[in-house]
Amino acid sequence: MKAMLLRGPNMPFEPVQLPDPAPGPGEAVARVITCGSGLTIQHVKAGRRKTAFPRVLGHEIAAEIVAVGAGVTSLKVGDGVTAYYYLNCGHCRHCLANLEPLCAADGGNVGIECDGGYAEYIKLPAHIFVKFPDAFDWKAQPAEAGVITDALATPYKVLRRAGIRGAETVAVIGAGGGVGIHQVMMASWANARVIAVEVAGDKHAACRAAGADEIVDPGRVDIAAALRDLTHGAGVDVVIDYVCTAATLEAGAKALGRRGRLVILGGAAQPFSVASRAMLLAEQSILGSRYVTRAEILETCDLVAGGAIRPLVTELRPLADAELIHDRVERGLVTGRAALQVA
Repeated sequence: MKAMLLRGPNMPFEPVQLPDPAPGPGEAVARVITCGSGLTIQHVKAGRRKTAFPRVLGHEIAAEIVAVGAGVTSLKVGDGVTAYYYLNCGHCRHCLANLEPLCAADGGNVGIECDGGYAEYIKLPAHIFVKFPDAFDWKAQPAEAGVITDALATPYKVLRRAGIRGAETVAVIGAGGGVGIHQVMMASWANARVIAVEVAGDKHAACRAAGADEIVDPGRVDIAAALRDLTHGAGVDVVIDYVCTAATLEAGAKALGRRGRLVILGGAAQPFSVASRAMLLAEQSILGSRYVTRAEILETCDLVAGGAIRPLVTELRPLADAELIHDRVERGLVTGRAALQVA
């Protein structure tokens, strides 16, 4: 099979021919149609996330099952599938409670701890594949279908995690990013007033098109002061931080109003300070939100199938253009999501 292989951090993708995978017991193999290209895997390429090389990256797939191993009954040849990003065990108490991101096994991630979707075929434990709902026509727009698992399902989970209600004010920090812009869409769909916090001026129009009611440029103004000004001093109900530096997290906490919620997402690595007494008096909350459950992926697919919302894929290129796409992702030039056409 053809694949784009990464032999080490900060190295270019290498087009190679690899053996076609065969499923062992409990495994399945799928033919990859498209695979999304987001910042998560660019962190691996740039050396900001460690893995064992060589590696085939990619996890946001739209694919079709072509073979199943012994004992697999949940999938059959011809099923349309995507991949669950976490290599969860499927049988611990968290997995059985539909809380797969908290799996005790912590087996790593598809496309990082095992080879992923930048290849014609992908082999995974069968339970890591997520079958698309029957009502979801994934073949019509496979690139959009593939990125649902991350770019759109993550914001959907945040709506639930933060308990966002209609008429609340929601600020999205990093609103022009690949997941951030989908968070703007999701919060707008939930009938919230959405304030996009985005430093890249060339993405402000896209944020407004996605549903942002107001724009805050942190390169020009203080985030907390601007958010308080836009709420007439009351503070926002929810701050969702996709940047998660100490500066943005502290600004987000200062911008919260009464019963405000600060949501911290993937990539958070810096400690930050909050005024604990102020949080106590206003009954505020700090929430971590770690990826999504399988159920949330399926529910997001249902939203897309019903026309409620649609993933934003602005660049779709052949697999051979992986290097070009990742250069654009690294430089922040992609609006929404980019994806590679594999088949």
